[in-house]
Amino acid sequence: MNSNPMYMEYVDDADPQPARRRGWRMLGWVSIGLSAVMVAGSLTTYAVYRNALGNITQEDANALLGPNRPKKLNSAMNILMLGSDTRAGAGNAKYGANMTKEAPRSDTMILLHLSPGGGQAMGISFPRDLMVPIPSCKLKNGQRTQAQSIGQINSSFTLGGAPCVIKTIEGFTDIKIDHFVQVDFNGFKAITEKVGGVEVCLPKAVNDPQSKLKLPKGKSTIKGEMALAYVRNRKGLGNGSDTDRIKRQQKFLGALANKSMSAGVLSNPNKMLGLLNATTKSLTTDSELTPQVMMRIASGMQGMSSGKLRFVTVPWGAYAPDPNRVALAQPAADQFFGTVRNDKTVPAEPKDKAAAAPTIPASQVRVRVYNASGIDGQATRVADDLEAQGFQVTVGGNMKLTKTSRVMFGTGADQHAQTLNALIPNAPQPAARTGGSPGVVDLVVGSDWTSLKNSKAGGIPAQQGEVKATDDVCKQ
Repeated sequence: MNSNPMYMEYVDDADPQPARRRGWRMLGWVSIGLSAVMVAGSLTTYAVYRNALGNITQEDANALLGPNRPKKLNSAMNILMLGSDTRAGAGNAKYGANMTKEAPRSDTMILLHLSPGGGQAMGISFPRDLMVPIPSCKLKNGQRTQAQSIGQINSSFTLGGAPCVIKTIEGFTDIKIDHFVQVDFNGFKAITEKVGGVEVCLPKAVNDPQSKLKLPKGKSTIKGEMALAYVRNRKGLGNGSDTDRIKRQQKFLGALANKSMSAGVLSNPNKMLGLLNATTKSLTTDSELTPQVMMRIASGMQGMSSGKLRFVTVPWGAYAPDPNRVALAQPAADQFFGTVRNDKTVPAEPKDKAAAAPTIPASQVRVRVYNASGIDGQATRVADDLEAQGFQVTVGGNMKLTKTSRVMFGTGADQHAQTLNALIPNAPQPAARTGGSPGVVDLVVGSDWTSLKNSKAGGIPAQQGEVKATDDVCKQ
């Protein structure tokens, strides 16, 4: 192992020693975090669950982070979910007794973004090998870590725990993180057992002696140790990359959340009490994420269905100095972070709906979307959002790169263009297009694109490669 924590070489499943179960990392804690936050809202009284929720360990993150942090631009909630491979505590040491004195690591980090209005949630994954600026972080003993220029994102946890991860992610995303949730090995196994197992689907049978994962081709329901082996496995499944494992883990978490929300686990007081008793001892949160705050957050999300829970990975690409590392893909990454920061609250209904209504309804507007952003697949994603708003949409292809998104129109489509333009933030007035198709509105998506104005709820537009909790587990 490289001794430099800024550039760690983790052996993961490639390590021949079966005791070193590092690969799954905090994966399961995400589901635990979702349960702790989303489930609490279905509980009838706090008193019944007070003892279980009181098992959660808390840390004062704000004291270490200080005042210089990003400003909130909306009423969304951002919760950083972390997994720790600590060997401390009953049940954790068996996954590597020789590592009990080593600093804990976290190879999976997911930012759970809860949109304003409680209608949508998105889990945003950060690859463990992502090379980013690592700031100097204040430690609990009052000392500070040395300022570093570039390092693996997971090294921030080893250097300074959850507060250092928060400071690192806030630094390159400019997204304010409100809370964090951290879990150890035991919590993951417990939640998969309490929900009765999670369905997975394999394109071919696997028998991996290193992770002890043995599953047939097709669908299987797994829990406990087998679920742990599945989410930690890298070399035995897919193409062996960490980013491929992230996608597999996202599908697992989506299936877990879908089952929990559809099978009555979250709404059944007895099942919920058992789930909380089994998992809360494995949880650490910031001191401001109290059980009462959890319940308030969950109460605001009671109407959210599992179909509104999505998982994505931050836009990434090759890291030139080292093919074994990855970097943020620009400008896609900054554009995505801007979309998260600007996920707006649900707008109020206009007092005079008749006066506010567009002259031409969306259902009568034909839109052709062109991609001038430089981001692959952007036109298709925008087209999907427009279809959801009721427009008739086709994709026109790519155009010369431009920063400003704009609306143009063919003969007879000037009023139709106004209907579309009303949904685009900060857009210039529509302009006639020479040679445009009669009756058709053309939307040119530039690099400044964030999202459509949504007249019904807050939320982030569809992203390339996203996983929905309701997706078929066999979907490729």
